[in-house]
Amino acid sequence: MAGHSATEGWAPTGIDTSVPSIARVYDAMLGGKDNFAVDRAVAEKVRGVLPISKESAWEHREVLARGVRYLTSQGIDQFLDLGSGLPTVQNTHQVAQAANPKARVVYVDNDPIVLTHGRALLAGDARTKVVTADLRDPADVLSRPEVRELIDLDRPLGLLLVGVVHHLADTEDPAGVVKQYLDAAAPGSFLFLTHFRSQPPTTDALEQVFLSMLGSGRFRTQTEIEALFEGLEMVEPGVVELPRWRPDGPLPQATDGPSNLIAAGAGRKPAV
Repeated sequence: MAGHSATEGWAPTGIDTSVPSIARVYDAMLGGKDNFAVDRAVAEKVRGVLPISKESAWEHREVLARGVRYLTSQGIDQFLDLGSGLPTVQNTHQVAQAANPKARVVYVDNDPIVLTHGRALLAGDARTKVVTADLRDPADVLSRPEVRELIDLDRPLGLLLVGVVHHLADTEDPAGVVKQYLDAAAPGSFLFLTHFRSQPPTTDALEQVFLSMLGSGRFRTQTEIEALFEGLEMVEPGVVELPRWRPDGPLPQATDGPSNLIAAGAGRKPAV
């Protein structure tokens, strides 16, 4: 990946390296280098509760790629990747543009390091932009010049909320935030979303790690996650654990392992 390594003592101006970042914690869980000691501490604590959390993090990247490929197969050629995190392998624009070189992608994240690395990675790519913004403010995100330049809200688009809605507290009305983006999207648009799924007692301990060390990370029930797709035409197989969402190979058997702790689903906004 282009850019600097945070472990080499570099950080953009204004970054508080004593406070963990969601994007950098996930980077640490994936074995990346763009994180600080405070981020690695959270990742290590998560691994202490769930030893194979790194495998789950990679499954998350793989399901993102499958989701983007499915949406491109349905004719989607513009994507808004909300809470995108740090660049790694199988980034949204790479997957989408491999299927359709004209596909356009806007990444949105509130961590300035994402912007710094994104600009380095995307130098010379006029069809992909990175925006530093808070996805909890859809009106602001959708009005940004970078978004308006590449995303035509009068045409179907792919809304990607991968590994991010579970970092919205109940008081922040995650369902309302998702609905605002869907209301702004044209009929025929798709929502692809993944979310921590409640599986007590394992997830009780994990949730406490996230909430105490990161300040966010809610494990919601299957019913709560499915409610985020209200009003949409669900894509088969519905909201299921990551490996079972449209796998590239044979359908995996259901397990009681960490794969059940994250659910994925996609839905299409119907015509009025």
